[in-house]
Amino acid sequence: MQFAGFTLRNNLFVAPMAGVTDRPFRQLCKKLGAGVAVSEMVTSNSLLYGSEKTQRRANHEGEVDPISVQIAGADPAMMAEAARHNADRGAQIIDINMGCPAKKVCNVMAGSALMQDEALVARILNAVVKAVPHTPVTLKFRTGWNQDNRNAPVIARIAEDCGIQAIAIHGRTRADQYRGDAEYDTIAHVKTLVRIPVIANGDITTPQKARQVLEYTGADGIMIGRAAQGRPWIFREIEHFLATGEVLPPPLVSEINQVCREHLTDLYAFYGDERGVKIARKHISWYTKGLVGSAAFRRTMNQIPDIPAQLAAVDEFFGRLAEADLRLSYETEPAQELAA
Repeated sequence: MQFAGFTLRNNLFVAPMAGVTDRPFRQLCKKLGAGVAVSEMVTSNSLLYGSEKTQRRANHEGEVDPISVQIAGADPAMMAEAARHNADRGAQIIDINMGCPAKKVCNVMAGSALMQDEALVARILNAVVKAVPHTPVTLKFRTGWNQDNRNAPVIARIAEDCGIQAIAIHGRTRADQYRGDAEYDTIAHVKTLVRIPVIANGDITTPQKARQVLEYTGADGIMIGRAAQGRPWIFREIEHFLATGEVLPPPLVSEINQVCREHLTDLYAFYGDERGVKIARKHISWYTKGLVGSAAFRRTMNQIPDIPAQLAAVDEFFGRLAEADLRLSYETEPAQELAA
């Protein structure tokens, strides 16, 4: 896929997720089949550029191209400066966050709250595009602020007019948060209105659903967030299915153990021992979800204080299941036909 000046291996994107899409997770998803992985959102407040949290989120050392950094804020000048700051430090794509529904983000009129003010949206997009003329800028947003105000088509036109090179749309409004089912009619409509690439996001959990959403919306690519937590191999599964029509078998438990262990090792190195152990707990929880005995294991694992004991517990848990050479099976609802 040609995207923002880059030739990608496919049209599969990792959605930016705060507290999840750090460098270790992005690298892992790219290794397992994702074409692009967008960073956690980085603040546009220059006073926080030097903070440990912001510097870690902007750490791309050794990351496979393209490096896409998402910035968040509500002030055009600050957003422009944030774009320049990150482009100077290795960002090859600047992504603008207008999709986050979190209260602490929306309460400062950032994230999806910006969709209420279309004039401000235009000022921000213009400022950022002009600030980094040699770096492509993309935009992620939702279908609207609420069910009565689905203005994604208007935002999409503004984005194209301002020089945004691609857009990603989550199939829910800000008011929906993550409740209910994502709807794809709005995304399909937007696709008919703009010439820039449109990426569909929301509730894409299987290879079959990925193909269904691509066909229904006409989107140029798909973006996956929560479905990749503890299941980063979903990208290779979708890539294989879209290319061949064949469904790959679920990974062996022994492979899950290996992927999980490598991920944990990278987390320890990235965050340091104490912080790494704490960050690792949520990923271990996701990797073990759905496996026999996982609930009891997670309760015990969350009390383990150090790296050697954490790794030993993970190996022991997966080792018991791997003796039978088991494959992980996910309980998923049958893919429903999308309403015409």
